[in-house]
Order: sequence, then structure tokens, then C-alpha cells
Amino acid sequence: MAKSIAIDGPAGAGKSTIAKLVAKQLGFIYVNTGAMYRAMALFLIRNGIDKDDTPGIEKACELADISITHTDGKQVVLLMGENVNDHLRTEEVGNMASASSVNAKVREKLVALQQKLASHEDVVMDGRDIGTVVLPDSRCKIYLTASSDVRARRRYDELVAKGESADLDKIRADIEERDQRDMTRANSPLKQADDAVLIDSSNMSIEEVKDAIISVAKERL
Repeated sequence: MAKSIAIDGPAGAGKSTIAKLVAKQLGFIYVNTGAMYRAMALFLIRNGIDKDDTPGIEKACELADISITHTDGKQVVLLMGENVNDHLRTEEVGNMASASSVNAKVREKLVALQQKLASHEDVVMDGRDIGTVVLPDSRCKIYLTASSDVRARRRYDELVAKGESADLDKIRADIEERDQRDMTRANSPLKQADDAVLIDSSNMSIEEVKDAIISVAKERL
């Protein structure tokens, strides 16, 4: 039977960075579900669909072809057959993903793909509703969070390191707005699963967070 580690938490908590390291150390496949929602968002942006256009989003959702492959141990997100990994981390795509992911049709399509992946592979999967909706039967659930100030600073440093201009206050406001939207949406809101272990990474190094999750995984799996 395939094993799974479900990691949930708000934007900027470091889920994908940690999940990749955990997967690599345990020999599991890493599945970044947020990247799938970002790929859908990119599709909507490219087709000129507004984040408030519900009928347009639902129609586009049926047309979008999104899949995941692994090349040299790395996850590759394919949108209409194109590797879009390098287009998924912009603020525009992130904000569209948060807005469009509340749509039930979007979630239904992507959750089915995520569950299919986890049914036959040992996976580390991160997102907003993995432990509560996508993999509710996972024996190892983590809720990874950090303060909005810490998450904003991490995102700011990431953008500056890439040579991009960044406004720390705006990033913090965007993160807090996204938290509010993710936690209050009617469909699959972001919340800690009852049987998830809470890890606050505000004052922890990446290595410390990784080791904490692997310790939980060894105990539960």
C-alpha cells in the first residue's frame, strides 16, 4: 500500500522547500499541488479570464490539460503539454491561483489527479487541503505555518535574490489577504486536520523543520 505525507499550511510557510527535502531523504515522490493550481491560474491569465468570472473559469477548467511528470527526480508541471515550471512563481499567478482555487470545478478536477498520483506512489504532497480533503486517510499529516511577518520576509528575500523589485509591506498585505481568503472559502478551506501535527517554523531552520517532519513520519508510517 502506498504511503503518504500530507503537508498543509498557509502561503509562504515553506511547504514546498521542506516537502522536497523530506521526499528526497525518504525516497518518496514530491507532489506540489499548489503548482497545479498555479498552472490552472496561468491558463486563465493567458486566456484573458478575470478572477471574478466564475462561468469563464469553469469553462476554461474543462479545457485545461494539466499533468505532472518527474524528470531527473524533479517535478515538472505540464500545461497543454508545455513545461511551465518557470512561469508559476509570479505574484500575478499566485493571486489568481488563490482566487480561482475557491471554484469547486477547479478543485474537483485537480483533486482527482492528486488522489490518482497518491494511490500508486509513495508521496509527499503539500497544499492547503491535503490532510483534510485530498488525502484524509494519510497516517502522517503536518500543518506547517509561520507568522505573516516571517513569511513576507522570506518571500521578499526570494524575490530580491532573483534580482526582482519587491515591496515588503505589499507582500505582507497580499499574504494576509490570501490567508483570509484561503481560510474562509466555502469549498475546502485551509485548516489544520484534527490528526495533524502542528509545526511553527517562524524560529526554525529549514534543516530543523525537515528533521521534525521526518521524525513524525518515522513514528506514524
